[in-house]
Amino acid sequence: MPVPDYQSLMLPLLERLADGQEHLVREVREEVALALRLSEAERTELLPSGKQAVFDNRLGWAKTYMDKAGLLRSVRRGVFQITERGKNVLDQKPAALDTEALLRFDGFKDFVTRGTEGDVADAPRTALDVPVDSAAITPEEALERAYKDLRKKTEAELLAATLQSSPRFFERLVVELLVKMGYGGSLEDAGKALGGSHDGGVDGMIKEDPLGLDVIYIQAKRWQNTVGRPDVQGFAGSLEGERARKGVFITTSNFSKEAREYVARIDKKIVLIDGARLSGLMFDFGIGVNAVGSYELKRVDSDFFSEE
Repeated sequence: MPVPDYQSLMLPLLERLADGQEHLVREVREEVALALRLSEAERTELLPSGKQAVFDNRLGWAKTYMDKAGLLRSVRRGVFQITERGKNVLDQKPAALDTEALLRFDGFKDFVTRGTEGDVADAPRTALDVPVDSAAITPEEALERAYKDLRKKTEAELLAATLQSSPRFFERLVVELLVKMGYGGSLEDAGKALGGSHDGGVDGMIKEDPLGLDVIYIQAKRWQNTVGRPDVQGFAGSLEGERARKGVFITTSNFSKEAREYVARIDKKIVLIDGARLSGLMFDFGIGVNAVGSYELKRVDSDFFSEE
């Protein structure tokens, strides 16, 4: 089963606090996971950023929303308990809790409408349920999904522009990317080491590290057709001829299954970079893109406010 959305976690979370005692956040988190019978994979699934588990993030927002509604309260750092209002809600034996149900409490209503304009009735859709057709994601997830979609679009545009570039421009692009990634030394050194081949690609050997303790053989093809095993096998033979142990084969298209299986079986270390990965690396290392905006997410530093 997928990780429950944050609204589906509200009631199970509140029920874990029903005894009125103080509870550690980390212990309640584990209790809710056990009550929902989440598998280890579901429990550890990460947000796209890779910095927090989806379940932890959604449970955290469920706690925040119920805190704003006055159903529970933070006693001190990492410890919280149910309030009388929360107990009254449980006494009504609700089948579920969601943001619509929390809107009847002024604290939550003020929270979701803060900084927005228009009807309060529109506030949950504006402030909480982005995109509109999904109540399963938290604000962080909405931002990360939007970023992922924008990145995917930019990468597709990068690949299209690369395919339309001239062979000389493609050679410069590959050189700049490899240097940004830490290979080849300077642009001048890498430019001398790599050169255009007869088929519009790039071939040559570059330094693996600034000291030149090892070298990497490079082949890059600005192709649209799938790169098959014969092409990769020929590349492996070139490594042997150049007494190189490592190689990188870059293409703007893709590699066949047979080509990837061949590379996995041989002793030589060959990395295959297809068009999708190439555009992703260009995005990550700032090749062919400009930054148009930056959004820094911040959380309250509990240590700052600790008086212990």
